[in-house]
Amino acid sequence: MVTLRMDPAGAPAALRESIPRERLVVVGNGMASLRFLERLTEGAPGRYDVTCIGAEPVAAYNRVLLSSLLGGEVDEAACAFRGLDWYASHGIRLITGAPVTAIDRTSGLAIVGESHVLPFDRLVLAVGSTPIRLPKPGMDLAGVITFRDLADVAAIRKAAVEHARAVVIGGGLLGLEAAVGLARLGIDTTLLHVMDRLMERQLDHEAAGLVKRAMEARGVKVLLKADTAAVEGTDKVERLILADGTVLPADLVVMSVGVRPSVALAQAAGLATGRGIVVDDRMATSDPRIFALGECAEHRGQIYGLVEPAYEQADTLARHLAGEEARYQGTALATSLKVSGLPVFSAGIVDTPEDAEAIVLRDHGAGLYRKLLVTEGRLIGAVFVGDIGEQAWCKSLIRTGEPVAEHIEDIMFGRPAPRPLAA
Repeated sequence: MVTLRMDPAGAPAALRESIPRERLVVVGNGMASLRFLERLTEGAPGRYDVTCIGAEPVAAYNRVLLSSLLGGEVDEAACAFRGLDWYASHGIRLITGAPVTAIDRTSGLAIVGESHVLPFDRLVLAVGSTPIRLPKPGMDLAGVITFRDLADVAAIRKAAVEHARAVVIGGGLLGLEAAVGLARLGIDTTLLHVMDRLMERQLDHEAAGLVKRAMEARGVKVLLKADTAAVEGTDKVERLILADGTVLPADLVVMSVGVRPSVALAQAAGLATGRGIVVDDRMATSDPRIFALGECAEHRGQIYGLVEPAYEQADTLARHLAGEEARYQGTALATSLKVSGLPVFSAGIVDTPEDAEAIVLRDHGAGLYRKLLVTEGRLIGAVFVGDIGEQAWCKSLIRTGEPVAEHIEDIMFGRPAPRPLAA
């Protein structure tokens, strides 16, 4: 006997309506899950009965704009990606403000809140990450706030209206954005970083120095090698104490010292986890019906905290669930952003290895810095500050390993690539 299987998406409309659709539940309604839903509805419209559940009380929004929202440059509406009508028009049932509290894999059920039950045939975990709080005294005082979502922005703005002195802990991207946002509000802002340079994972010392100067030009005081010992106050924050005994008066402390992938839901369901939820090249977890993507996912031992990898994972999973052959091979990490109005780009290795040649162009007066790292005639790293016009070319050269000698001058002086870049 031969069994014929028909893809519901490819069936005639009348027949398609009579074919039971698989129930797909997406847990999390952030940037990664929205990208997945967009690609899935493009590639396999009507194939799944989709429900998307988000713990926050709003639809997906652009977290990249949180610092601009904090500083008053944009309003909350500008951060929104899609209105509620988009979900409805694509047949997606959206549930907001209701976290999934458990997954019953045996019965194929997602438990929402205390008692609401959603059956699933396939489930996607896009639950993001959780901000880290330093395990130091006083971190539970009123006025100590993380910087991660819309609720955090609202809490910081409320505190900033009432108070005049803020300390931001953490010299990564989010910490810098929070500090700039507070300074825009006219708040006396100090940024603390335990390392000897800002954004040490993305920038070398010279580039980080230019960023520090740009931060200070915006009115942010920057203290490096500043190790927080405690936060003190009676009922709320009054001061922050550094390990060397320095006392910083503070009415508001913003914590931005990193995040941890949210794995509790997956662990409770018995899925394999490491630092994140372990997935294969198809973004499947240890249960082939359940998938994970974005900041919560661990692929080949790597966790990504950036938008580009999350989007690539979302694209891969959408193609896979649409019936295509698709595998995620990992993402070559690169950073391209504006820090305090200063364009910054880095890719590959940023600190010069002993066996590499560093080719540098600098004009600190103009806020310009370019460094290329070359080993055996191939580009292994690039750091740009000020003018980042050739970033795509550099990323392509690092990815392909193409000999770079004939291109060095063109890259350094901003001439266009001689031919279309390799994909």
